[in-house]
Amino acid sequence: MADITDIKSIMYTEKSLTLQENGVLVVQTSPKISKHQLKEVFKEYFNITPLRINSLNQEGKVKKFRGVKGQKASFKKFYVKLPEGKNIESLAI
Repeated sequence: MADITDIKSIMYTEKSLTLQENGVLVVQTSPKISKHQLKEVFKEYFNITPLRINSLNQEGKVKKFRGVKGQKASFKKFYVKLPEGKNIESLAI
């Protein structure tokens, strides 16, 4: 069972802000959560039933840190379509 702690953050980028104007939230989560579990989290904690949820596995980039190769952490990204007129007050900009 997933809960609110599986949501790492809401992404605020130029693309995600334009999507947010159209009622789509971009959520970064842990890789273990599924679409159905995320839908239950939104129902339970925010009292909103998402219309559609799309997922994307984002692999960590390989970077150099002081000449030593390393890899950033992988994460899962969800695009959550909210019903018309609904938003999450605590996340409003």
